[in-house]
Amino acid sequence: MNYGFTTGSCAAAAAKAAIYMLLSGNIKKSIKIDTPAGITYTPDILDIKVNEDNCSCGVKKYSGDDPDITNNAYIYARVEIIRDNMGNIHIDGGPGVGRVTRPGLDQPVGNAAINSVPRSMIDKEVRQVMELYDCRDSVNVIIYVPEGEELAEKTFNKRLGILGGISIIGTTGIVEPMSTRAILETIKVELSQKKAEGYENIVISPGNYGMNFMKEKYGYDLEKAVKCSNYIGPAIDMASEAGFKKVLLVGHIGKLIKVSGGIMNTHSAEGDCRMELMAAAAIRSGGSKESLKAVLNCVSTEEAYEILYKEGIAGKCMEYIMERISYYLNKRAKGIIKVECITYSNQWGLLGKTENAEELLRS
Repeated sequence: MNYGFTTGSCAAAAAKAAIYMLLSGNIKKSIKIDTPAGITYTPDILDIKVNEDNCSCGVKKYSGDDPDITNNAYIYARVEIIRDNMGNIHIDGGPGVGRVTRPGLDQPVGNAAINSVPRSMIDKEVRQVMELYDCRDSVNVIIYVPEGEELAEKTFNKRLGILGGISIIGTTGIVEPMSTRAILETIKVELSQKKAEGYENIVISPGNYGMNFMKEKYGYDLEKAVKCSNYIGPAIDMASEAGFKKVLLVGHIGKLIKVSGGIMNTHSAEGDCRMELMAAAAIRSGGSKESLKAVLNCVSTEEAYEILYKEGIAGKCMEYIMERISYYLNKRAKGIIKVECITYSNQWGLLGKTENAEELLRS
């Protein structure tokens, strides 16, 4: 599969090309930069406009085989010489680049959502050209994305408090196909943000699958939770590192049954054994041989739970399953934080909860 290049790499390349054209007086149709991953990026330079004291140009983003919403977007840089003999580089965002409105992100409130690694890349590439042409004046660099505000509607930016456009991001400079890196970074950012906003305890959930259940049962909106997708173990690690005191995991039995077997990445490609774990709980709860066989033949946990319910052992099974889930979650937490859990079914509602789970919802 083909890797692509981040918005940060595009911004750095556009900025380097713009300052080069401004200082050299020559048109530059392509430019070369080194990404933090050690991979050279040589994009075409498009839509060039050169004036006496400023120059703008764009780079078309290529995301490789990753389904990135910014693929084919144009990332522009406009550079301007400030005749002050100070040699500084000022980086800011223009139209289509979001602005930070909430604490806990890579940039402070009020700054353009151009993360620290892209800022460093832009500074390095621009300064390289300034030194080449012995430019001792300061340079303003404005990064802008004409369709950025529209693209941002398809991202988590609004949820994170980044308004007015997309973020200029990337820690390696490259986009890895179907990479988990972006998901894990999003989880980490959301957790950091919640901590910065003063939260001592945090709710994490694989997704909004049980939103109606949580609203009806507890009056809790899962939109307030940090979404951890399949990465339950890493989310607990990050919550611990962020300094939270307690974590509440809320999720559907179809995912959380795997946790009762110590599986901390619940993606089916990483491991399943849902029915085996349901059957193990049934054995512990005195299930009949026929019910065990029936459970093992099920294709969904909802179907399996119905068998246990008809057998009259569903309650005991869930007590055992919640005990094992609690054991593995707190084993992962290594005693640094306490982890509670609530699990549910769309058909059956609340299936199980650990001792202090509901208390965390009220905190």
